[in-house]
Amino acid sequence: MSLTSSNGDGGSLPFDISEYPKLSLEQAGHLRHFYNISSAADGEWPHMGSQEPAQEFLDAYRYQLATMVYASGLTHYHRMPVMRGLFKPLIRRLIKKMLHRDVWNYWYLSSQSGILLDPDLKELRRPWADPVVRENIMYSGHLLLMTSLYAMLFDDDEFEKPGSLTFEWKPLFWGMGPETYAYDNRSLQQAIMKEMERNGWVGVCCEPNLVFVACNQFPIIAMRLNDARDGTKVVNEVLKKYRAALEKKDMISQDGLFKDWISVKQGHTATAQSVGLTAWAAAFMNTWNSEFVRAGFENHAVGFITNIDGQVELQHPMVAGAYRAALAQGDAAKGLSQVLQGAREFYKANKSNINFPYNEPTFGYVVKWLSELGKATELNGILAYADKHLQPTWENGGLYYPRNDQATDNEGRWTHMDPFSGNTAIGYSRLNVENGQKKIFEEPWTKETLASRPYVDGLDLSQGVDCLRGLWDQDRSALIVTVREWPGQGANIKFRVENLSSGTWTVYTSQGRFDEHKVLSGGHIAIDAIIKAKEEVDFVVVKGV
Repeated sequence: MSLTSSNGDGGSLPFDISEYPKLSLEQAGHLRHFYNISSAADGEWPHMGSQEPAQEFLDAYRYQLATMVYASGLTHYHRMPVMRGLFKPLIRRLIKKMLHRDVWNYWYLSSQSGILLDPDLKELRRPWADPVVRENIMYSGHLLLMTSLYAMLFDDDEFEKPGSLTFEWKPLFWGMGPETYAYDNRSLQQAIMKEMERNGWVGVCCEPNLVFVACNQFPIIAMRLNDARDGTKVVNEVLKKYRAALEKKDMISQDGLFKDWISVKQGHTATAQSVGLTAWAAAFMNTWNSEFVRAGFENHAVGFITNIDGQVELQHPMVAGAYRAALAQGDAAKGLSQVLQGAREFYKANKSNINFPYNEPTFGYVVKWLSELGKATELNGILAYADKHLQPTWENGGLYYPRNDQATDNEGRWTHMDPFSGNTAIGYSRLNVENGQKKIFEEPWTKETLASRPYVDGLDLSQGVDCLRGLWDQDRSALIVTVREWPGQGANIKFRVENLSSGTWTVYTSQGRFDEHKVLSGGHIAIDAIIKAKEEVDFVVVKGV
């Protein structure tokens, strides 16, 4: 029904709602960019093309899709918990895209391994197309967490049903016919645990023979969420073995950067030259190892993140390495600005020696890390740098930062922007809260949590409005929603407030209208509203005393 004044005197909101935080236009823009990508036709990947054409590197589709889900989940959990109808279809569409063959078909070739990954290899392995049965945690771990989040946030078992995660391998012009690999969330978890055990619990391989610390954080979080649904304690036993294996192999440290990876066959660990993979791992390891992660932050960040005379910047790894070396030699007495300038001069003189053709998505890793640890000064400074120098772009109401493969400008200042960072990770960092992943890990929503409060259904990002607020105040028995029309064409929105307790409920709007409803337990109120171009409207649904 349309909201109209019951007594004709132009009602108003029943209390001041300014105490409830709302999304900034930038935060709403990031969510809309996720929606725009999720709505693209299958096989289209707007702004998602990566540096490496075969989807093997760190800015591939899988990492972008996963981060969109994590950012959306954080926003739903921490900022707009009643907006179930907005976030559920968004996350579901992103999961469906994760199952598209474009995302995982790189594995058939990668499964054969190579001498870059395994220098002792004498011949290629026989390939297999199943992308989750063995190794490949850089895909399977993210898919597990994406689907575990979906189940936790919405109490929906869609991806827990047999065959709900099915991979169809059917190249058009070669092969012996289609192949199908059927999994669900729990069988996927079992496959991952089997691989962890096979590697002595140090983790599952990403590429053949190489176990990365960062990529193994995601399935661990998923196991915790699944435990909350199943009433089990699987993650406790896994963490006990995993922590011991990390310590035995000296994979993580508070004093120096984490090891990038360990080769299973040779036992070799790779010393990090960049903070990127340490930052990525720490951003999610904070869920279960927070004290350790926080104790190492300053040692990990020095040189890579500089704050000189109030100017916060992210530094190229070679600049950071020279900066850290200069500090170790006692050069800080010269002044940090001179140390930085010297490090940049070293970089300019030696950057031609960098042989690897791709730049890892360090920017995105770092801002995710800073957001999780609540490092507001560093995070806001780096985001301000991005807004000034890295071309923030609005398209169809969505905000992103376009790809730029150039690592630095002529002076050695940061210019690189990869699609992982620009499409997803910057948005993640703006939408996250301090300890955002940690709080989800420690207090996942349960069936009882969701049954205890009302929620909004039928209002999603297809209706020409952004949602800036969506929360439930138990003390006031009030649900508060704020929307803003963004295309400048006006919008007619319709939604329902579900799961209300019995009694009299009044719907107020900032447009000066209100309406009363008698509701039975578990009932709902249907709301229609006309929103003018660029108008922001508040709705408050409150139970009578």
